Amino acid sequence: MLTGGCLCGKVRYRISAAPVGSTVCHCVDCRRASGAPFVGWISVPWSAFRLVAGATKARASSPGVERAFCADCGTPLTYRHAAFADEIDVATGTLDRPDDAPPDSHTWTSQKLAWVQLADGLPQYPRALPEP
Repeated sequence: MLTGGCLCGKVRYRISAAPVGSTVCHCVDCRRASGAPFVGWISVPWSAFRLVAGATKARASSPGVERAFCADCGTPLTYRHAAFADEIDVATGTLDRPDDAPPDSHTWTSQKLAWVQLADGLPQYPRALPEP
């Protein structure tokens, strides 16, 4: 089981299933939504994600995409895409133990900042992950 929450502690969540994927996203939208040069995400089944304290506020960041965050401290917490309604992506940095969910790829490297050098040997995809 994975647990996590926001910076101020008002929002807490629990994940009761293993991640189905984990990536570091370099897209412009993730950068702007987080204020960071890239964002780590784990994908988990929607049915395995539960808020156990507090509530999030959500915003449509692009067509079919909803990002949720803590309304009090602003911590970005989740990402949902309508095309993958049975999954939710959770910001890896909000996990209590982020080392338990290392990334397995880099996505949207076509939008990666020029000064970011990737040397971890993980697969790199210029856009989203390819369909299985």
